[in-house]
Amino acid sequence: MNHISASQLWEELKSSSLVKYGAVTAATAVSLVLLRKWIAGGVCYSKVRLDGRTVVITGANTGIGKETAQDMAKRGARVVMACRDLTRAEKAAEEIRNSTGNRDVVVKRLDLTSLISVRQFVEEYTATEKRLDILINNAGVMMCPHSLTKDGFETQFGVNHLGHFLLTVLLLDTLKNSAPSRVVNVSSIAHKRGKIHFDDLNFTETPYDSLVSYKQSKLANILFTRELARQTKDSGVTAYALHPGVIRTELGRHVETRHPWLSTLFYVPALYLMKTPKQGAQTSIYCAVTEGLEKHSGCYFSDCQLKEAEPMGKDDLAALRLWDVSAQLVGYKK
Repeated sequence: MNHISASQLWEELKSSSLVKYGAVTAATAVSLVLLRKWIAGGVCYSKVRLDGRTVVITGANTGIGKETAQDMAKRGARVVMACRDLTRAEKAAEEIRNSTGNRDVVVKRLDLTSLISVRQFVEEYTATEKRLDILINNAGVMMCPHSLTKDGFETQFGVNHLGHFLLTVLLLDTLKNSAPSRVVNVSSIAHKRGKIHFDDLNFTETPYDSLVSYKQSKLANILFTRELARQTKDSGVTAYALHPGVIRTELGRHVETRHPWLSTLFYVPALYLMKTPKQGAQTSIYCAVTEGLEKHSGCYFSDCQLKEAEPMGKDDLAALRLWDVSAQLVGYKK
């Protein structure tokens, strides 16, 4: 009969514990890698070149807008960065020129809180640019405190929807003359619980809730895309809306201010729980360049895949009503 000494038993137990610890550590590491890959989402693999084409991107000086601009520049496009802060935009533009070797990256001022600024941008653009192949409506604000634009609209609805609405419809002739062309609207999964408060768009009669307002503006992006696709059918202009994912960008600054306890969620596990700006830009890029998407004009995408929008986002009557109301608010007539 074999006898195991206490020291031998202890060594065996230690060895067994190390094996178990190693297995748990390896499994954890693999799980984190898989989680990170899942969070990163889809990737645009298109190799399409954009030489000779012009792309306009709003809010292109930071976050996913800047990453999108960089990708478009790498593909050889003339990139027009439409931004409010010209100093920051020019700095970002120079970084893009240096990293891509494409010197055809320009900055033009656009303040989406001002309809006058939108009209001035379009006037200058149509006077100096020959074409517009891709318009990416990327700029936006998220859950900001209650405030009004220079024209008296609630800021999230005014910037995220009305400013981009006016910009797009004023550029439609240029888009049509450059066909085939595309309009890409950066929306959000938040549209899924949104509602267009047609009787109180500015929240003057109901208590203001920044999240409710944000959801309204993102649903407006979806409905605008749908109606735009209907109105431009057979014109060579197509339109797409998308959810970029949960991304660590400046867009969340108002959320952190309103809920300081969320700062830990934003900073500590950001590497694992949020997309990088480059990853977040992938669906915008996908909708802008992927061949064969024309049959999906008016649709909604996420992680470089066609997705189902919320039923409210597919309401054609609501989309038409929003178009008519928006045109009236911004003073647009065909």
